[in-house]
Amino acid sequence: MKINLFSSVVQRSSDVVLFLIFFFFFFLFSSISPSFGYDPLDPYGNVTIKWDLLQSDSGSNYVKVSIFNFQKYRHIEQPGWKLGWDWFGEEAIWNMQGAEATEQGNCSRFKGGQLPHCCERTPSIIDLLPGTPYNMQTSNCCKGGVLSSMAQDPSKYGSIFQMSVSASDKVDFKMPENFTLGVQGYTCGQPVPVAPSKYSSDGRRWTQALGTWNVTCMYSQFLASTTPKCCVSLSAFYNSTIVPCPTCSCSCQGLPGAKCLNSGQTPSLLQEIKDKNGQPPSLVRCSGHMCPIWIHWHVKQSYTQYWRVKITVHNQNIVKNYSEWNLVVLHPNLKTIHQVFSFNYQPLNPYRSISKLSTICLWIKKHKLAHSNPKYYVPAADDTGMFWGIKFYNDVLLQEGDSGNVQSEILLHKDSKIFTFREGWGFPRRILFNGDECVMPPPDQYPRLPNIGQPDAKFSIIALFFCFLMVILCV
Repeated sequence: MKINLFSSVVQRSSDVVLFLIFFFFFFLFSSISPSFGYDPLDPYGNVTIKWDLLQSDSGSNYVKVSIFNFQKYRHIEQPGWKLGWDWFGEEAIWNMQGAEATEQGNCSRFKGGQLPHCCERTPSIIDLLPGTPYNMQTSNCCKGGVLSSMAQDPSKYGSIFQMSVSASDKVDFKMPENFTLGVQGYTCGQPVPVAPSKYSSDGRRWTQALGTWNVTCMYSQFLASTTPKCCVSLSAFYNSTIVPCPTCSCSCQGLPGAKCLNSGQTPSLLQEIKDKNGQPPSLVRCSGHMCPIWIHWHVKQSYTQYWRVKITVHNQNIVKNYSEWNLVVLHPNLKTIHQVFSFNYQPLNPYRSISKLSTICLWIKKHKLAHSNPKYYVPAADDTGMFWGIKFYNDVLLQEGDSGNVQSEILLHKDSKIFTFREGWGFPRRILFNGDECVMPPPDQYPRLPNIGQPDAKFSIIALFFCFLMVILCV
């Protein structure tokens, strides 16, 4: 008896220890991932800066710098990237192609004729604008610093510039450090040596760089902004209630830094926009949520085998347009989406390994092996999709006003295994605008199906009353 009691105590103690270990690691990973920019919907997404040393001779170095946006749905919008780093010594940039430094700096240490392009210890490099003369361009340059996401436009996710670098004392090349991308929310690591890049002009002979380094930059919404940037409102055809964005989703009127204009007021744009190379100020139309972007999800109609949703994106920012905007939506019925009418759409499939398992399980079920082992069946996990505007039609979300919105309807097939309108199932789990998560209403406020039990009860009571009255009259 004592032995059994002792063994049971040991067993319980081991269970408690295992639970504590599991809880510790769960809390660790769930707490550190947002601060380090990890995105579960795009776990491998980053901006990579590739630095190729092409030539080096007596302190004169020819460098090629490439910036690639390896993010599925998050892009670099206007005013674009502004690359910076710290030189180790007295290096100077003598000339550049495909980009330019914002400041030349103090070049008094160089005597003679032509002065360097930039003598700053910490230079700031920006992309050239479209329409730059050809003798100043390089391949894949001159987009004004804008980088598209991988899903929207794979041909415009990179930018390249070249420069000639040397120091006044003709020292050997040293890789700079402390890189910055110049975009809010991005943090860059230190340069890491990788295999040298190879180049070919005809595909027959290949040359390679003398050295190649990669710098990885990650995005964190918490670093980009202390407050959210968008919110979501909900409605449905089966309920007259319109659930608005939660109050003070992005800010509150009267708080320090909260700037808004009432309906009918117009700002002085010349006073608001002071820096052409900087971010436009956040000036929104006064509302209860005070968000620059307001998204409305409306369950519009239900058919026998399909159901229809209307998505509207409103720009509440008075002084800013959003070019190449995108929405990321999480909903279990997106795996059977049938048609999107006015937006582009692409499934993101962040759970690729789970989806592969689902395919195997569906194959097992097809061959009648899952009837005896139903636990093997796992439904598909493709519940995440990305919407963005059609080129030259609605790919630019204009500033607040009559034209400051884009909208589309989507038609989804009803999956008999999971479809229902009960408990707010028809509404999205999460919505992200331009990679930033939007504030959703509380689930207990979602529009619900009407309660048909109450009218039936009233009808039954009335019917019983008339039956009782007829019996009395007949007697």
